[in-house]
Order: sequence, then structure tokens, then C-alpha cells
Amino acid sequence: MSENIFQRVEQKYVLTKDQKENLLKEIDEHIEKDKYFESTICNIYFDTKNNDLIINSLEKPTFKEKLRLRSYGTPNIYSDVFLEIKEKYKGIVGKRRIKLKLKDFYSYLKKKNYDETNQIMKEINYYFEFHKLKPSIFIGYDRQSYKGIEDAELRITFDNNLRSRKDNLRLEYGDFGELFFDDDTYIMEIKTLGAMLLWLVRALSELKIYPTSFSKYGSIYKKERMKQLC
Repeated sequence: MSENIFQRVEQKYVLTKDQKENLLKEIDEHIEKDKYFESTICNIYFDTKNNDLIINSLEKPTFKEKLRLRSYGTPNIYSDVFLEIKEKYKGIVGKRRIKLKLKDFYSYLKKKNYDETNQIMKEINYYFEFHKLKPSIFIGYDRQSYKGIEDAELRITFDNNLRSRKDNLRLEYGDFGELFFDDDTYIMEIKTLGAMLLWLVRALSELKIYPTSFSKYGSIYKKERMKQLC
């Protein structure tokens, strides 16, 4: 079981296909494809039976956090997956995660057995126990990833085919789900360790691409609630 800790500034944008292509042309000399350029990301988010965590997150508190299980592509029970706590405080995003086999995660869920010397796993276990978490939703999407040439810490990702389901909440069951957008919409995330680079700010300004508040889980939850109320 390995562990990682990340902390960075993340900004999100919702783009059309044309906006995405125009931006890539504008900043082409400053970025290159990441090692894992194309991937399918699958997540199981955990919440209380009343969805308290996502409801609180939608109220835009100063501090918010989510817990999810992530895989890259559809795993089998022997595949590596990532169990993550994602936090946001005053615009700074922190992520603490551990890598483990999917079968070991299921063993943990059933028996609550874990390595008590692993600090991140201790925090995750406390989070599960305190909130009485259960699988809440599957969210998947296809991602293209770029990195900066001059600034190796810069990451720009484009996610599309955002999809979700509320049943069959196991990663090994596949990445199918109901599409969120009706058209070819992309969610762009720009991730930096500090201030955004000037050439990138200029490109976004020239193309009239502006940041927005967009949570995949939150947006899907709100859409489902609206359907229930109609």
C-alpha cells in the first residue's frame, strides 16, 4: 500500500469543442501531452444515506471534502485503485490518497481491517466511521492530459463524456452511465502550484474563456434533484 499527498490551485472551465481546439492551438508551444495522455477515469463517491457531504459542499463552505475510490479504466479485483480524500480550503485543493488492490478495499469495507501505522488510512477510516459512509454514485469521464514545457508543475486536463449511475456501484462493473451533457462539452481543469502563467492568462482572455464553479458530483446531484422535483 503506497500513499501520496498533493496540494495545488485548481481552476475549472466549461468549454465547447471549438473553444477547446482554439485554446490548444493558442498555447501549443507551451504544452505537451502528458505521459498518460488519454485515460478513462472511474470514481465511486461515498456519502451518508442523506447525501449530507454533497449537500454541504454545494453550500460553498470555506472548507469542504469528499471521499472517493478511483480507477483508471475498468479494474478487476486484483487491479490497483486509489482511495482518496479530496479537500478544498480557500481555493487550495489538497488530496491525500493511498494505492491498494481493489480486493483489499472490499476486505477493508467488510472487516474494517487496515494498517494502523498508515496515517492516511487512519484518517480515511475515521472519515468512514464518523460519517457512516456508503457508496453513493459512480462518475466516469474520458480525459486528455497535458503538462507545461517550461513549468513542469502545470497540468491542463480536458474531461468529456461525463456519465454517472446510482446503481451497480462497483468499479469492476464497468464505466457505463447516463451522460450529463447533451452535446460535446468539455470540463477543463488548470492545476498549478501557484499563480497562473501569463501566457496562459492571455490566451484565456483573448478567447473569452472564463473560470466557473463546476463540481462533477455536485452538478450531477443537482440535476437529479431537479428531475425528482419535476
